[in-house]
Formats: sequence, C-alpha cells, structure tokens
Amino acid sequence: MDSENRLGDYLRARRALLRVQDVGLPDDGPRRVPGLRRDEVALLAGVSTDYYMRLEQGRERHPSDQVLRSIASALQLDDDAAAHLFRLGLPVFGARAVTSPTAAPELVRLMDGMPAVPAFLVSAAQDILGANAMARELYRGFARYDNLLRMIFLDPYARSFYGDWDAAARLAVSNLRASSSQFPADEHIERIVGELSLRSPAFANLWARYEVRPRTTEVKHFVHPQVGELRLHFETLAVASAPGQHLSVYSAEPGSASHDGLVLLRRLAEQTAASDNADQDEVLEKGDTRS
Repeated sequence: MDSENRLGDYLRARRALLRVQDVGLPDDGPRRVPGLRRDEVALLAGVSTDYYMRLEQGRERHPSDQVLRSIASALQLDDDAAAHLFRLGLPVFGARAVTSPTAAPELVRLMDGMPAVPAFLVSAAQDILGANAMARELYRGFARYDNLLRMIFLDPYARSFYGDWDAAARLAVSNLRASSSQFPADEHIERIVGELSLRSPAFANLWARYEVRPRTTEVKHFVHPQVGELRLHFETLAVASAPGQHLSVYSAEPGSASHDGLVLLRRLAEQTAASDNADQDEVLEKGDTRS
C-alpha cells in the first residue's frame, strides 16, 4: 500500500519515468537511478531544489496552485495525471469521503432493460455492484465475478480471456489510481490495493508506476471460450446520484464479426437463464413434495 506521503511518492515515481532527453536537458551519461534528479525537476519548475526536496520528503504539504501547475508542466503530466497531482497536493480538490457500496434498484432495472449488450455497474474500487445477463455470460469463465482487479490479477483465466492481458492490467491499475485519489478516505479501496499488492507482484509493479488514467472509452479485445474473439467498444458513464459508481456498456459495430458474437452471447445468456429457472422450479417442486 502507499505511504502517508502520497504526494512525495507520486512525484518520485513520475520523476523516475522521465529522461533528460524528454525535457531538453543535456545528457551527462549513465545514472545510478532512472529518471530526472530532484534539482533538474526544480530547475524546470522554477522552484528551489530545497523546496522541491521538501515536497518529495513530505516536509512541505501545502504547495500553492501555481507551484503544482509548474511541477505538472516540468514532469510533462497529461490532464489526468495533473488532476491527480492536484488532488494529492490540494486535498480539497474534488476529494470525497467514501464511495457508494450498493447499486440502486433503478440502475439494476436500466441494465436489465439492455438485453442486447453487456452492461455492468462498478464502484471506485472496481467491485461489480450489478450486471445484466449478457455481462454475466461474457465473464462466466471467471471463478468469481466480484471485482475487476481481483479477476485480472488473481484468476488464471484472465490470461486467456483478455486478448492483450498486459494492456488490460495496466489500464485497470491506472484507472484505480484515478479513483483512489478522488476517495482518499475510502478504506475499501485501501484494502483492495493492500490485498493485490501482497498477492500479485504484477499488480505491485504497476501500482508503483503511479500512472493515472480514468477509464472512459476504448476498444476491448476478449477471447470467449464459446463465442470466440470479440472486439467491443467500451463506454463508461459516471452515475451522478452515486459518486464513484460507473455504468459500463459494451457494444459492437453493426455487421461485424463481433456483432454476430454478441448475438451468440445473448443466446447463451438466454439458455443459462432458462436452465437456472428450470433448476429453481425443480427445487420448489421437491420442497412441495416433502411438505
């Protein structure tokens, strides 16, 4: 898990990702550690080396808006990474206490009303709070359908399910980074990070990179054991009534092989539902017979 000096940890991690060539400074040969030195970042940001060092060490915890903007520029942070820096440096910047842990009935009905596409609801910690039949069928090969991070890093099935596991893992971690800064007091997020850091070296390595990128829209590549390859457009929508929750929906280009795959996936979902209903009816019938 992270230390209490989150701002300093973030600055060190981002500094380590830059090379002198990236920022236009002269290359003075091999270095003992990767990345820029503190004095180089301070020079680029227009602050004293001592002040920047105190920021990294956690001895200065109240940087100004202008200082953070200068450091974001020096470290070549994009909009998402810069927003994360501001949340760490100015804790009131968009920070919330905890996420909402349950799915509203209205959202469950909304997902169930989209029978032709996989749709599911996740929390900031990437817990799956609800899903329609298509989504459950898509992820059926996993031992547990409970948290996307646990599924990706702890279930061996993920390596064959994701067409590019490395990319999926990196995106999942950078998305969790973005969520964690918005909810710094959420103990459940901390528990997820702690568990995965202990159980998955791959997660720990990616978490240490401090990459920040909220998941918005992208193309997902899956390999389903019954449907085959699926390349699905992924869209995520923030739930205004439940901070931290996002509704995620997959769709496919009409007429594409992936669109045909979704049709097959829907049939599988319907068969699963029919089988589950039959099993439930059988249990009820046995109960009536005993009575």
